[in-house]
Amino acid sequence: MRISLSGIPVDDQKKAKAFYVDVLGFQLKNDIPMGEHSWLTVVSPEDPDGCELALEPNAHAASKTFQAALKADGIPITAFTVGDIAAEHKRLAAAGVTFTKEPTPAGPVIMAVFDDTCGNLVQIYQE
Repeated sequence: MRISLSGIPVDDQKKAKAFYVDVLGFQLKNDIPMGEHSWLTVVSPEDPDGCELALEPNAHAASKTFQAALKADGIPITAFTVGDIAAEHKRLAAAGVTFTKEPTPAGPVIMAVFDDTCGNLVQIYQE
């Protein structure tokens, strides 16, 4: 058994697609219209056949409440590993990404948190 798909709620799929592909640098895997929304997934260019991240519309009231509560409490909805957090922080900040937590040692990792512009906080970390 392996994890092949994980998802996060987003408040706007078009904005999420632009942010996750154009700013973060993920590759678009699926963008399949499904009525009002799309089946929208991205993958890491470092592992294009690996786990997909579904950018799911937060159309359900419970999803909106959960997403807003996590953000209000400063809790990232997901985390991505990076090889060089200083370089990644510099690249993302130069692209206009807003960080809520600058790179900070945290036990065996260095982590930072940014706003994905789609209703979520996301953590990046270097082991």
